[in-house]
Amino acid sequence: MVRGFAILLSFQWLGELLSTGLNLPLPGSVIGMVLLLITLRFGLIKLTWVNEAAELLLKNLSMLFVPAGVGVMVYFDLIAKQWLPLTVATLLSTLAVLATTGLTAKFMSRKGGGND
Repeated sequence: MVRGFAILLSFQWLGELLSTGLNLPLPGSVIGMVLLLITLRFGLIKLTWVNEAAELLLKNLSMLFVPAGVGVMVYFDLIAKQWLPLTVATLLSTLAVLATTGLTAKFMSRKGGGND
Protein backbone atom coordinates (compact mmCIF):
# COMPACT_ATOMS: atom_id res chain seq x y z
CA MET A 1 0.00 0.00 0.00
CA VAL A 2 2.92 2.34 0.69
CA ARG A 3 4.11 1.90 -2.90
CA GLY A 4 0.61 2.76 -4.16
CA PHE A 5 0.45 5.96 -2.12
CA ALA A 6 3.97 6.89 -3.23
CA ILE A 7 2.98 6.44 -6.89
CA LEU A 8 -0.25 8.41 -6.50
CA LEU A 9 1.46 11.24 -4.64
CA SER A 10 4.31 11.29 -7.16
CA PHE A 11 1.86 11.81 -10.01
CA GLN A 12 0.06 14.50 -7.99
CA TRP A 13 3.38 16.23 -7.40
CA LEU A 14 4.44 15.89 -11.03
CA GLY A 15 1.13 17.33 -12.19
CA GLU A 16 1.46 20.28 -9.82
CA LEU A 17 5.02 20.83 -10.99
CA LEU A 18 3.98 20.84 -14.65
CA SER A 19 0.94 23.03 -14.01
CA THR A 20 2.93 25.63 -12.11
CA GLY A 21 6.13 25.39 -14.13
CA LEU A 22 4.46 25.62 -17.53
CA ASN A 23 1.74 28.02 -16.33
CA LEU A 24 -0.99 25.69 -17.59
CA PRO A 25 -4.67 26.52 -17.04
CA LEU A 26 -5.36 22.98 -15.70
CA PRO A 27 -5.02 22.01 -12.04
CA GLY A 28 -2.00 19.92 -11.23
CA SER A 29 -4.15 17.13 -9.84
CA VAL A 30 -5.92 16.75 -13.20
CA ILE A 31 -2.62 16.69 -15.06
CA GLY A 32 -1.31 14.09 -12.62
CA MET A 33 -4.39 11.89 -13.13
CA VAL A 34 -4.00 12.09 -16.90
CA LEU A 35 -0.33 11.12 -16.63
CA LEU A 36 -1.26 8.24 -14.33
CA LEU A 37 -3.92 7.11 -16.80
CA ILE A 38 -1.40 7.17 -19.65
CA THR A 39 1.16 5.14 -17.71
CA LEU A 40 -1.49 2.63 -16.63
CA ARG A 41 -2.79 2.32 -20.19
CA PHE A 42 0.67 1.63 -21.61
CA GLY A 43 1.57 -0.77 -18.81
CA LEU A 44 4.39 1.30 -17.36
CA ILE A 45 2.64 1.05 -13.99
CA LYS A 46 0.59 -1.97 -13.00
CA LEU A 47 -2.91 -1.43 -11.66
CA THR A 48 -2.19 -3.78 -8.77
CA TRP A 49 0.51 -1.39 -7.53
CA VAL A 50 -1.99 1.45 -6.90
CA ASN A 51 -5.26 -0.43 -6.50
CA GLU A 52 -5.18 -0.90 -2.71
CA ALA A 53 -4.25 2.73 -2.01
CA ALA A 54 -6.88 3.99 -4.47
CA GLU A 55 -9.56 1.78 -2.90
CA LEU A 56 -8.72 3.13 0.55
CA LEU A 57 -9.01 6.71 -0.68
CA LEU A 58 -12.31 5.99 -2.43
CA LYS A 59 -13.72 4.28 0.66
CA ASN A 60 -13.00 7.40 2.74
CA LEU A 61 -13.84 9.96 0.07
CA SER A 62 -16.73 11.48 2.00
CA MET A 63 -14.38 12.34 4.88
CA LEU A 64 -12.12 14.20 2.46
CA PHE A 65 -14.98 16.59 1.60
CA VAL A 66 -15.40 17.82 5.20
CA PRO A 67 -12.84 20.67 4.86
CA ALA A 68 -14.55 21.83 1.65
CA GLY A 69 -17.93 21.80 3.42
CA VAL A 70 -16.54 23.91 6.25
CA GLY A 71 -15.10 26.30 3.69
CA VAL A 72 -18.53 26.70 2.12
CA MET A 73 -20.02 27.57 5.51
CA VAL A 74 -17.44 30.33 6.00
CA TYR A 75 -18.69 32.06 2.83
CA PHE A 76 -22.41 31.48 3.45
CA ASP A 77 -23.27 35.22 3.23
CA LEU A 78 -21.55 35.55 -0.15
CA ILE A 79 -23.24 32.39 -1.41
CA ALA A 80 -26.64 33.69 -0.29
CA LYS A 81 -26.09 36.90 -2.29
CA GLN A 82 -24.84 35.11 -5.42
CA TRP A 83 -27.08 32.01 -5.37
CA LEU A 84 -28.42 32.37 -8.93
CA PRO A 85 -25.08 32.51 -10.80
CA LEU A 86 -23.73 29.73 -8.59
CA THR A 87 -26.77 27.55 -9.27
CA VAL A 88 -26.59 28.13 -13.02
CA ALA A 89 -22.84 27.42 -13.09
CA THR A 90 -23.33 24.25 -11.04
CA LEU A 91 -26.10 22.96 -13.30
CA LEU A 92 -24.24 23.75 -16.53
CA SER A 93 -20.98 22.21 -15.32
CA THR A 94 -22.83 19.10 -14.13
CA LEU A 95 -24.46 18.71 -17.53
CA ALA A 96 -21.10 19.20 -19.23
CA VAL A 97 -19.50 16.50 -17.06
CA LEU A 98 -22.40 14.10 -17.72
CA ALA A 99 -22.20 14.68 -21.47
CA THR A 100 -18.41 14.32 -21.53
CA THR A 101 -18.54 11.14 -19.46
CA GLY A 102 -21.23 9.66 -21.69
CA LEU A 103 -19.37 10.50 -24.89
CA THR A 104 -16.11 9.14 -23.47
CA ALA A 105 -17.79 5.88 -22.42
CA LYS A 106 -19.39 5.57 -25.85
CA PHE A 107 -16.04 6.18 -27.55
CA MET A 108 -14.24 3.70 -25.30
CA SER A 109 -16.86 0.99 -25.86
CA ARG A 110 -16.53 1.41 -29.63
CA LYS A 111 -12.75 1.14 -29.42
CA GLY A 112 -12.96 -1.91 -27.17
CA GLY A 113 -11.17 -0.10 -24.35
CA GLY A 114 -13.89 -0.83 -21.80
CA ASN A 115 -13.13 -4.55 -21.64
CA ASP A 116 -10.09 -4.32 -19.34
